[in-house]
Amino acid sequence: MEYVSLEGLRVDGRRPTELRALSAELATLSSADGSATFCMGQTKVMCSVFGPKEVEQRSMMDPERAIVKCEYSMAAFSTGERRRRGKSDRRATEISMVIKNALEQTILLDLMPRTQIDVYIQVLQADGGTRSASINAAFLALADAGIPMRDMICCCAGGYLDDTALLDLNYVEDSGGGPDVVVGLHPSLDRLVLLQSDNRISLETFEELVMLVSEGCKAVGTFMRDVLHKHTSGLAARLLV
Repeated sequence: MEYVSLEGLRVDGRRPTELRALSAELATLSSADGSATFCMGQTKVMCSVFGPKEVEQRSMMDPERAIVKCEYSMAAFSTGERRRRGKSDRRATEISMVIKNALEQTILLDLMPRTQIDVYIQVLQADGGTRSASINAAFLALADAGIPMRDMICCCAGGYLDDTALLDLNYVEDSGGGPDVVVGLHPSLDRLVLLQSDNRISLETFEELVMLVSEGCKAVGTFMRDVLHKHTSGLAARLLV
């Protein structure tokens, strides 16, 4: 299969360094302390945050910092076909740990000792990049909950197909079998929070992908900053009415 045409266009018509269309909404669930939906192309993720609150298991309480519980799951209808349990559940557990680690590096946990923050992420529609979209949704939901953070966290992925570095892979590209990289950044601090690669990759290709995906992360960060600004402006306007 040809992933990049002679005209330099991908299967969905994008240029190699082009992100999919982004959209996001905050405060989507009234029952949660914070919530958000985040879409990257056809991939749609919802996140809800509860806390900081009393620790459910006293034995897990940390007197010096908050603890984070993170649960990632994919809706049965997210891929358009019925999913089987087993391998997918192991992958969900792995991704939950990856997201938890990234969030623990982002949240100012020492400001909320003896408390717990629950983060629930559900993929409503999957078309590649669910890990990145989940982290972006989690950041927005945490911001909506008023959780203090050292910086925003923005995440993106990329891969290498047809001798070309591609930003923000969709499902068809992600299934192409080429090397890929997932990057999470604290953009204001210029700090790498997450770096994952699932396949063998040459150093030259790895460096090219990391640079490309890092720029994608910054573009996602700019988008999310605008979303937060519009949301807070809307809240302020309602308070003045």
